[in-house]
Amino acid sequence: MAAEGNATFALRYVVPGVVASILIVLGSLGVGWLPLDSGLNSWPLVEALRGTTLGSVVSKVAVQLGVVLLLQSRLVLGYGVMHTSVDSLRRLWWTLVAWAAPLTLCFPLFSRDVYSYFAQGKLLLQGLDPYTSGVVEVPGWFGTGADPLWGESPAPYGPLFLLLERGVAAFSPNNPLLGAYVFRLIALIGVFLIAWGVPRLAWFHGIDQAKAFWVVALNPLVLMHFVIGVHNDALMVGLIVAGFVLALADKPALAVVVIAMGSAVKPIGLLALPFIGIIWAGQRAGFWDRVSKWVLTAIIGALTFVGLGLISQTGLGWLGALATPGKVRTWLSPPTALGMLTGQLSHWLGLASVDTMVAVFRVLGQLIALGIVAWLLLRPVGRPATRAAGMAFMVIVFLGPVVQPWYLLWGLPLLVVAGLSRAELRVVLFGSAGFTMYGIATSSSTQDTLFAISDGIALLVVAAIIIVLVLTSPRERRLLMGAPGDLGLVPETPAAQERAALQVVLGRAQPPATVGPGQRLDREE
Repeated sequence: MAAEGNATFALRYVVPGVVASILIVLGSLGVGWLPLDSGLNSWPLVEALRGTTLGSVVSKVAVQLGVVLLLQSRLVLGYGVMHTSVDSLRRLWWTLVAWAAPLTLCFPLFSRDVYSYFAQGKLLLQGLDPYTSGVVEVPGWFGTGADPLWGESPAPYGPLFLLLERGVAAFSPNNPLLGAYVFRLIALIGVFLIAWGVPRLAWFHGIDQAKAFWVVALNPLVLMHFVIGVHNDALMVGLIVAGFVLALADKPALAVVVIAMGSAVKPIGLLALPFIGIIWAGQRAGFWDRVSKWVLTAIIGALTFVGLGLISQTGLGWLGALATPGKVRTWLSPPTALGMLTGQLSHWLGLASVDTMVAVFRVLGQLIALGIVAWLLLRPVGRPATRAAGMAFMVIVFLGPVVQPWYLLWGLPLLVVAGLSRAELRVVLFGSAGFTMYGIATSSSTQDTLFAISDGIALLVVAAIIIVLVLTSPRERRLLMGAPGDLGLVPETPAAQERAALQVVLGRAQPPATVGPGQRLDREE
């Protein structure tokens, strides 16, 4: 394309996001998480921003304005991608690089889990098992920046990530902040795999690559929680996406190994493996054909996991640590929210405690989620296995005991690349915007005593901001609300429809599937 066109694209779409990222980086100097013993605390600018109320206010406002501007930039770009001529995947790649580059310098925000990763690595260097020992056993652990909430909790991560934790702690034994930046590099590998894999998976399913890339890779949640927040979920999701690319490229055994490695970062990734078995069995496989591939998948996955466990010398201790995140209670989790509401009522009536009702509803939610996942596996006909895997992750998230904003990204890439109806796309766009605003409204990135607000007030703030966005901008209103001519993310050409049809599981007795514009990929047997 002409240089003038590139300059116009950069000014209209790229520069606002870069400005947003720079604002976030500057704000992080005052309210980002820093280890207590970090030498950066004595830098004049950092000390001025962190040591005064005015500095804290300015820093937090900079972070919040930066995130809002980043969301706004994403929506403006989205209108171009979805409704005009912005269809260059290369330009979108460069946009992602430009937006993310400043954020690589950011102090950790929105979470300090990265310092817990570092402290767990120190545990391993001392010969202690993080599945049975909390980071409080690390001398000076509090000064490393680790959150006291998880001080005595076992690590809920798999053996591959424990190896990475040990390696980072060995590389930077006395500098937790340097360790945090190394973990960010690891998270960026995950982001790269997501950005690399999403367009490829979209092509297999007949979905426009640029649109899928915008919905997933340029999602503010990816930048907030994978790049800035340094969550290890980035590597897990990246490996899962890469595994599905390999499976659809007729390399299912390698796909199982790659996804097992992702599961060895966070064990929730194991949920993806049986859906690889469905792809491996083939579009017209019968039930027992799928069972045989599930057995092979389980064997390869188990060998990979056991091998990594032997290397890390931690075995299967992660099984007992899976409940660690459940210590948190959030209104974002429907079962937990229902448990807290009914628990308060039953407490007033003298029937049961809040703790009891929360536990009851969490168990019910998990049982329902397992039932839905079983249905997706045992009755796969009528939908792509990729879509079914995305649905399974979403069910596990929203019926699970804890929902964090970045959990949405576990299943989002797989859902998007398999196609979304107009209504589903609207839910994804509103959900991404809502979780983005919720992340800063309840920002644990900032000093806990400054502008602290409850979940309920945060949700009202989120709703108000999104309503303002929708009412003040016709383009964003159309993007978020849709218009009569919008079809969602569906195959748009005969060739795309043919590729999409090849991904729909048919079973032995089913006729060939056809997928046209606006038609759902799901259908009953």
